Amino acid sequence: MTETIAGIAVPDSALAAAVTELVREAAPPLLFHHSRRVYLFGMLQGLRRQVVADPELVYVGAMCHDLGLTDRFRTKDRRFEVDGAEAARELLTAHGVAPDAVRRVWTAIALHTTPGVPEFMEPEIALVTAGVETDVLGIGRADLSPQDLDAVTAAHPRPEFKRQILAAFHHGFRDRPESTFGTVNADVLARFEPGFARTDFVDVIEGNDWPE
Repeated sequence: MTETIAGIAVPDSALAAAVTELVREAAPPLLFHHSRRVYLFGMLQGLRRQVVADPELVYVGAMCHDLGLTDRFRTKDRRFEVDGAEAARELLTAHGVAPDAVRRVWTAIALHTTPGVPEFMEPEIALVTAGVETDVLGIGRADLSPQDLDAVTAAHPRPEFKRQILAAFHHGFRDRPESTFGTVNADVLARFEPGFARTDFVDVIEGNDWPE
């Protein structure tokens, strides 16, 4: 029987089952529940905006978007978003998903911390970011009904979520600080990593090898 939360059906295909199992195995409960909320909030925002997306692709994007924070999928030099996108690409390709669909999911994950861009792209890309923004930043939360918010958080609770997700971010890229240049991730290291110094965009321009 298809699971439905806040009126949103959770995909139950073989691909959806595989990504659910993958995230359960690789990620702590914090990220599993967060990722499921991202899917549900993203789809609810899609209904509100009258944006039609492929639920299965939104689900894979939502479930994989933070895999780059986990010990299993994190690398030492790439942005964590790219690590998650690559994990999703591998899974989707193994399940025979068409290249254009793989591209959309990859892009949705890679851009989910880049505000002001995904909302103008394909629906799957826009809704993964919308779900992230609702759950992490509270953007669009007031646009959803209290009943829907309660249903989602009852199914996937968020105790001490703000503190715990910040700790997960810090753990996920504290050893690759260069990867946070020009991203919101630098804010996390600036707050929680002693001795972290941001790379300054202006300094990079003024100090590079070009004579003028």
